Amino acid sequence: MTLASVRPDRRHAATPTTTAVPAAPGTRAPRPAPAGRARALLLVIVLGVLSAIGPLATDLYLPALPDIAADLGATESAVKFTLTSVMAGMALGQLVVGPLSDRWGRRAPLLTGTAVFTATTAAIALAPNVEVFSVLRFLQGLSAAAGLVVSRAIVRDLYDGDAAAVFFSRLVLLSGLAPMLGPIIGGQLLLAGPWPVLFGALGAVGLLTTALVWWALPESLPRELRTAVDPRGQLRVFGSLLRDTRFLVPTLTLALGFGMSFTYISAFSFVSHNELGADAQAFALVFAVTTLGMVLGNQVNALLVRHVEIHRRLLLGLAGSVLSVGALAVLDLAGAASLVSVTAALFVMMLFTGLVSPNATALALSHLPADRAGSGSALLGTLQFGLGSAVAALAGWGGAVTLTGMTAVMFAAAAGAAGVFALAAVPARRARVRTA
Repeated sequence: MTLASVRPDRRHAATPTTTAVPAAPGTRAPRPAPAGRARALLLVIVLGVLSAIGPLATDLYLPALPDIAADLGATESAVKFTLTSVMAGMALGQLVVGPLSDRWGRRAPLLTGTAVFTATTAAIALAPNVEVFSVLRFLQGLSAAAGLVVSRAIVRDLYDGDAAAVFFSRLVLLSGLAPMLGPIIGGQLLLAGPWPVLFGALGAVGLLTTALVWWALPESLPRELRTAVDPRGQLRVFGSLLRDTRFLVPTLTLALGFGMSFTYISAFSFVSHNELGADAQAFALVFAVTTLGMVLGNQVNALLVRHVEIHRRLLLGLAGSVLSVGALAVLDLAGAASLVSVTAALFVMMLFTGLVSPNATALALSHLPADRAGSGSALLGTLQFGLGSAVAALAGWGGAVTLTGMTAVMFAAAAGAAGVFALAAVPARRARVRTA
C-alpha cells in the first residue's frame, strides 16, 4: 500500500493524480515526503499524532483536576466545565475546519490549527483564574478539531476501498492510545511538578506536531479539485441531514452514548479522589483499565460483523451499557461502592460502548451520497461532542460532583440512547421487512 492509491474526484476527470500541486507565487512549497513504505509509515505517524492530539488534550490533565480547583480557588463544577469547554470547541471546530479544508486545501487549515493549539496550550499554563482557563480551553478544542477533521480528509484524498480501511485502522490504534495513556502520563508528570507542567508538555507536543506537518505532510488536495465555501448551501445540506431520520436517529444514539461515557470521563477524577480515596496515579490506572475495555469492545464488534446484523450489534451494546450503569447505581445505593467494584462496572460499561460507537456511526453515514459524506461526518461529530458534553455538564450542576450524581446522569443518557434507537428501530425493521 503506497500513496499512489489516490481517490479520483467524481466532479472531475476520474484519473488518479500523484503529482504535487505547484505552490502559489511567493509561497514555500511543502517538502516532499519519503518514497515507498517509508513515506506511508511517516504518513501514519503524522496523521496518527494529529488524530490523537485532541483526545490527549482532553485526558492528560484529568488527574490534576482537584489540584487545579484548589490552586485557582474554583469549585469542582467550574473546573469540570473546562473539560466541557474543550469538547464544545472541538464540536464547533469540526463544522468550521471541514469546509475550509475543501476550499483552501489541507495544509493551510492544519498548520493554522496546530499553531493556535500550541499557543493556547502554553497560555493555559499561565491562566490566572478558572474563567480564563475555560476560554483558553475552548480555543484549544477549536484548534484541535483541525487534526481530527483534516486527518480523515487526507486519508480520503489518498486512499480508497480496502487500503483506506487498513489505514484508518492504524489511525484508530494510535489515536486510541491517547485516552489510555493520557491520564497515566499526566499522573507521572504531576510527580515532577504542579499542574502547569502538564500543559507545558502538551504545548511541546503541539509544537512538534506543527513541525511534522510543515516538514512531512505535502498537500493532498490539488487546486483544481477544491471547491468554494457556500455558507447558505452548507446550511441547506445540514438542514436536510437533520430531517433525515436514517441519519438523525443513530447520530442521537451515538451522542447520548457518548454523553454517558463522557460523564464518567469528566466526573470520575473528583469522585475517585473524594469518595473512593484514589490519588492521581490510582485514577490514571483505573482510566487505563476502562479504556482497555473500550478497545476490547471494538475488537468484539469486529468479530461479530460476519455473524450479527448491525442493528442487533448496536442494540446489544446499548442494552449492555444500560445494565452495567444500572449495576453501578446498585453498588452506590447499597453502600458497596469501592474503587475495585466501581472500576469493574465501568470496565463492562466501556466494553459495551465499544459496540455502540462504530455501529451507530456506520448506520448514520453509510446511506449518504458521496457529496454529503463529509458534511454528514462533520455534523455527526459536532452533535456527538456538543450534546455529549452538555449531558456530562449536568453531573455536577450547582454543586460538588458525587458518585450518585455521576451515575444518575450516566444512566439517564444510556437509557435515552437505548430508547431513541429502540423506538426508531421498530418502524425501520417493519420497512425493511416490507421491502425484502
